[in-house]
Amino acid sequence: MAIKVIAQRREVKLGKNPGMKFVMRPDLYIPIAEKKVFSEAATHSGISAGVIKAAWDAAGEVIRTWATEGHSVPLPGLGTMRFGVRSKAVADLEDVKTNLISVRRIIFTPNTDVKDELKNTSIQITCLDEDGNVLKRVTSGDSGDVEDGENENENQNENGGGDSSNTNGTNNTNGGGNGGNDDGMGQD
Repeated sequence: MAIKVIAQRREVKLGKNPGMKFVMRPDLYIPIAEKKVFSEAATHSGISAGVIKAAWDAAGEVIRTWATEGHSVPLPGLGTMRFGVRSKAVADLEDVKTNLISVRRIIFTPNTDVKDELKNTSIQITCLDEDGNVLKRVTSGDSGDVEDGENENENQNENGGGDSSNTNGTNNTNGGGNGGNDDGMGQD
């Protein structure tokens, strides 16, 4: 199995070096129908698809409820999910208002098995010219490093805010005390 990527030559007008560049994008697959997921799970587990769907629907309801209460909720076999916000930082208490929130976020953290699966999956790149003609194909030979959304670099907090304005001297991973960039909406 491999992840398929397209690198197509096109005009890039922004940035320091505009011009013709190869720009990568995923080779989009056809979405898999929910019914097929339940059918495959039934085949692998020996449990009927209807029972799996009923259990999954109930689990989905529980996950949504707990996540909106501020919990980091386990998604068995996949990782964890929680809600958060991205917001602006302000210096004065009087300036703290809901209009500082720019977006609500769904934060998924894959478990080790999912990360390992991605690390061990090759990437196939198809290079195209601007007209869509195939120029060459490349298969990955990289180390397979997987970005961890929660630890992308030392200047990002748990919510991937990317703000280095954490001035309280802590590496808070509960979404608070990070210069106001993000709030994890509760304890994990």
